[in-house]
Amino acid sequence: MSRLVPPHGGGPLKPLLLEGDALQNGLAKAATLPQVRMTTRESCDLIMLGIGAFTPLDGFMGKADWEGVCKTTHLANGVFWPIPITLSTTPEVADGLAIGQEVALVDDETSEIRGIMRIDEKYSIDKLLECRSVFMTEDMEHPGVQKVMGQPDVNLGGPVQVLSEGEFPSKYGDIYMRPAETRALFEQKKWHKVAAFQTRNPMHRSHEFLAKIAIETLDGVLIHQILGKLKAGDIPAEVRAEAINTLVDKYFVPDTAVQAGYPMEMRYAGPKEALLHAVFRQNYGCSHLIVGRDHAGVGDYYGPFDAQYIFDQVSESELQTRPLKIDWTFYCYKCEGMASMKTCPHGKDDRLLLSGTKLRKMLSDGDDVPREFSRPEVLEILKAYYASLKEGEKVDIKLHKAATG
Repeated sequence: MSRLVPPHGGGPLKPLLLEGDALQNGLAKAATLPQVRMTTRESCDLIMLGIGAFTPLDGFMGKADWEGVCKTTHLANGVFWPIPITLSTTPEVADGLAIGQEVALVDDETSEIRGIMRIDEKYSIDKLLECRSVFMTEDMEHPGVQKVMGQPDVNLGGPVQVLSEGEFPSKYGDIYMRPAETRALFEQKKWHKVAAFQTRNPMHRSHEFLAKIAIETLDGVLIHQILGKLKAGDIPAEVRAEAINTLVDKYFVPDTAVQAGYPMEMRYAGPKEALLHAVFRQNYGCSHLIVGRDHAGVGDYYGPFDAQYIFDQVSESELQTRPLKIDWTFYCYKCEGMASMKTCPHGKDDRLLLSGTKLRKMLSDGDDVPREFSRPEVLEILKAYYASLKEGEKVDIKLHKAATG
């Protein structure tokens, strides 16, 4: 029997991706169905359903689940879930669809058919309620609020069959891992307690420090980077992956860290997104989620540790993957090393505060980056990327085999 944390919801993993003859039959059937187009966020959510990362969901949420998630952070059946997973369309498209009818789900950017959905419900929602619940704000400057408020007015709910993972497997190779694959890898390594480190940035010294704190107390760490679309100005996933692989190869003890990527878009929902990150990391086999400063935040919408505090409101019976709460970390010149507010007695003048935003700005502006901020091998990769932007060229980053420590 596995000693890994069980999938969320109490049952087995629930991947909805068809394979073999079922896939070929599904593709042939989908070609004959009316089409509903999906945004990139919805398309990524469909793939997360396909690979079992959103276990135990069987499709896009109906109204009872949407309302339960927004008002109580629970599905209608009582299972904990923090953020709605929904598909929306225009009233004109919805009016042409009948309850019980099947439709082909099409990625709006590529026009690829990625799934089949049975329409069980057509319903409208209170978008401001969803924004207050998920983002804790109605401010239209918030990127997540913008997306929700910009959705068409009708949600479609019903079970799905997933036909494609898009470009993720071919583009990212070994970096792209499904929950069943990370679980198998952890079992092979005899890891039972595993921390996930969420990132949308290359890892600087503070990130490295957080991951190594987890390694000190658990069996290993999954460095888990997001592969879906990010904000303008963020560093592309293939560049991040190369930088993280280099860091792990040169500065981690072998067999203590694995890098993988997952096909989702950031919602920048701060505390609620931290809970969602824990939910699907449970499906990936992780017993803990590293939650540091400003997890999944954007701007000044959330306090630096709100994403830690929110876990105090969720019991282990509701969510088995638990937070590994770590204080503000930095390089201290007097301590002569990485430290946190809990371990360093010195003042702010002795500390070099590290952040992905600050690192991106320094690199973009061509400023010198202190050696205490980031490892030189990582900086070499990032500087090459920013230099290519200034020259108007596309950086050529070749992913090598995923770092497995």
